[in-house]
Amino acid sequence: MEVKRNFDILTHLEQNYPKPDTLAVKRDGTWIKFSSGDYRHNVDLFSCGLIEMGFKPGDKIATVSNNRPEWNFADMGMSQIGVVHVPIYPTIGPVEYEHILRHSNARILIVHSKERYGVIKPVADKVETLEQIYSFDKLDGVKNFYDIIELGKANQEKHMATLQQFRDAVKPDDMCTMIYTSGTTGLPKGVMLSHRNFISNVHACEPHLPMDHTKRALSFLPLCHVLERMVNYLYQHMGVSIYYAESMETIGDNMREVSPNCIVVVPRVLEKIFDRILEKGNELDGFKRKLFYDAVDLSEKFELEGRSFFYDVKRKLFDKLIYSKWRAATGGKLEVILSGGAALQPRLARVFHCAGIQVQEGYGLTETSPVISVNRVHLPFIRFGSVGKILDNVEVKIAEDGEILFKGPNLMLGYYKDPEKTAEVIDHEGWFHTGDIGELDQLGMLKITDRKKEIFKLSTGKYVAPQAVENKMKESSFIEQLMVVGADEKYAAAIICPNFPFLHDWASEHKIHFKDNIELIENPKVIERIQKEVDRLNEHLGRHEQIKKFELVCEQWTPDSGELSPTLKLKRRFVVKKYEVKLKRLFGHSAERGHVGERVPYKKA
Repeated sequence: MEVKRNFDILTHLEQNYPKPDTLAVKRDGTWIKFSSGDYRHNVDLFSCGLIEMGFKPGDKIATVSNNRPEWNFADMGMSQIGVVHVPIYPTIGPVEYEHILRHSNARILIVHSKERYGVIKPVADKVETLEQIYSFDKLDGVKNFYDIIELGKANQEKHMATLQQFRDAVKPDDMCTMIYTSGTTGLPKGVMLSHRNFISNVHACEPHLPMDHTKRALSFLPLCHVLERMVNYLYQHMGVSIYYAESMETIGDNMREVSPNCIVVVPRVLEKIFDRILEKGNELDGFKRKLFYDAVDLSEKFELEGRSFFYDVKRKLFDKLIYSKWRAATGGKLEVILSGGAALQPRLARVFHCAGIQVQEGYGLTETSPVISVNRVHLPFIRFGSVGKILDNVEVKIAEDGEILFKGPNLMLGYYKDPEKTAEVIDHEGWFHTGDIGELDQLGMLKITDRKKEIFKLSTGKYVAPQAVENKMKESSFIEQLMVVGADEKYAAAIICPNFPFLHDWASEHKIHFKDNIELIENPKVIERIQKEVDRLNEHLGRHEQIKKFELVCEQWTPDSGELSPTLKLKRRFVVKKYEVKLKRLFGHSAERGHVGERVPYKKA
């Protein structure tokens, strides 16, 4: 059958790839598997339950959930009767919760746990249009998701004809979901996406993912993230079994249990995976430690072609001694890592390619459902530092000011209840203005250089693209996050959030005593060591891009503390406001001191 709507994927899956582990999840120490038949059964019963409850096409249902098979039962069950799914990030705050629930007109909300219910219940009580809260987990005093399944079961015979009518009435251009952008500034906007948006992206990406129905994927990025969601559909369309990780904290254990062939990451997750590899190396001593770091150094110099004979000989040796252990830590069968959502350090792509795990970096936005370009699996369409070749079914051009403009069947319907903001990003010729600055070569390979609104000009007239500088600085194991600043100033500077686990180990090794992070970042030896890293990495930057001064912060940046969005992007306005004193001090606008030691004067690289 021809797949035109999201729920057609399930029919395609049943007909072509029936298997006992279409979806799987670990509960109470055991992996529970759902066959393609189980999947269909639960989806149809959920649809019938919603019909019995009076849901009609165009109604909205919100979910706040971790990744689980039931998310799919709900998603497909809504989709095939024309109900719009509004998935919400679990990590946002009360103000954003209330805005989304109110703005979307959601009739019911399904949460995943007692903890999340406790957070969201007081907010939900303020939203008059919200009729009921359900939970995927069994909670005392809370209606359960399976209550709707049971209601559907009791009324299945009554509603199957209606269900078929609803299915037949759903058109490819009908809205199937609203995904609220995580919003690095202001309240999130509701991006309206259609069945055609997703399905066109599935069809365009499928030839470039080297997976088939014999493979397994481990899923851990939130399914409310547009990339994980589209790839979730793509896996199902290809018959790939999907295993849902218990949590972000258990990814390593789950990888070793499942032995996945493919995962999807945002760059920060890949950075953390590599950090864990380096932590293991730090535990070694003597010759083993030297061998480990020689292998790391070799991997960072990896090229896709033109390698010397001696390089490949050394690589084969290190593969047996070192890289094979890295692969074993991911389950031993990992072939492909899909990366999107932000710029990936080229160094990381080199490292994993060298270790025998292909990293396919791509590019897109929530508004483009999401993929616009992706690195392929064969040369010449693989390039470190590039986000890959433009998909065959879309158009991209570079505007005079360098902005990437886009057209394609995966372009959103618009922003919900906001035609003005829609008109701001989609011009009269139908081009979507991405807000990203990039370059496009003759092969159709795209490179992102920065966000249009984030590029700033120094008082010298030179422009600085902060993301590129930040990515280079994050190559240091000492630096977890940073924000580069300097608009209208003489030089670029940075607020640096250290990699505290790594820094703690380094401090212990160098017999630096501290009672807390405040005292740690004020230690002259720590400041000197960070300065050394900044100086080293400055050598790879243009003179005007180099970090001349920095301030350290004493807390980690997370979505919960507000510095990062749910998709782990830097919320620059929040950081500017939070560290106003430090920012003034960086440029000599204030003599006021905070919790930071004296900076080592900048030394010319």
